Amino acid sequence: MEIGKVKGTVVATRKDQLIEGRKLLLVEVLNPDDLTPKNLKLIAVDIVDAGVGDLVLVVRGSSARTASGLSGKPVDASIVGIVDEIVVGGKTVFKKGED
Repeated sequence: MEIGKVKGTVVATRKDQLIEGRKLLLVEVLNPDDLTPKNLKLIAVDIVDAGVGDLVLVVRGSSARTASGLSGKPVDASIVGIVDEIVVGGKTVFKKGED
């Protein structure tokens, strides 16, 4: 599982019928300790109604296909949670709603 920040949406008018109706988001993967970018961006299927700017939990590979409703779908990354708070070593490094 990784932490990422939703940077945008992806619109694909033609795609495999198994993922029709699914929202696709562009996610920048972050280092969990300090939330700096890892220089990796993914397109992920959103199953939790995340939005641009949200910090999210992303799973990849076979784990992405075990997320709710994605079994047997051609998916390599899925967003499975929206982060409310991150605490590292007793210090809050992120709290939703605070910049």
